[in-house]
Amino acid sequence: MTFEEIERHLKLYNYQGKKLFATSSFQTQSVAMLHIISKIDKTIPIYFLNTGYLFPETTQYKDLLQKQFGLNIIDLKPTVPKILQKDNQGNLLFTSDPDYCCYLNKVQPLDSVLADHDVWINGVRADQSKVRSELFVEDFAPHNVIRFHPLLDWTKQMVWAYIKENNLPHHPLEDKGFVSIGCEPCTRKITISDDERVGRWYGMNKTECGLNTDLVVKK
Repeated sequence: MTFEEIERHLKLYNYQGKKLFATSSFQTQSVAMLHIISKIDKTIPIYFLNTGYLFPETTQYKDLLQKQFGLNIIDLKPTVPKILQKDNQGNLLFTSDPDYCCYLNKVQPLDSVLADHDVWINGVRADQSKVRSELFVEDFAPHNVIRFHPLLDWTKQMVWAYIKENNLPHHPLEDKGFVSIGCEPCTRKITISDDERVGRWYGMNKTECGLNTDLVVKK
């Protein structure tokens, strides 16, 4: 979608009286959508899923973008404390059950946000993974919320062209070999030849945190 098409969609949702919000992981690949939102409507709340395991550089980047773009960013933290996020052996869940760890730290906290909104602006792209390639520009989430994916048909090259054209800042870890940046225990550096998401949950049979699987409802 072009900037003008995204703007028309958001204005139509507003005209229909729908309550909008967005989520962001605040990595370099996120900055294009955040910049577009800032140009269209700075009042749209951007929920920052602060799992408690993020790189400090991610928080620094979030603060930079909030100041530079004037975004309405809201920290969203897990309701289950880390001391209770352990398996039967006392190990933190990211070591033994990363799916449940993601559920407690990302999926579950978002439920109350979904219940209070009508449209979820989500910056996934079809070229990022097979799961994401099967999404549509408009899908649905729990509580009958519309999932709006304005950048679904954008490629990695288009994102980088937008970043360069608008001189947007990069995540501080980008130059150190980190491309898809999530929680610190489950993120590693990658090489130029690797798929951009191969550095997430490396060595595990896992490619998604649940936001784009558990929170997709097909009509």
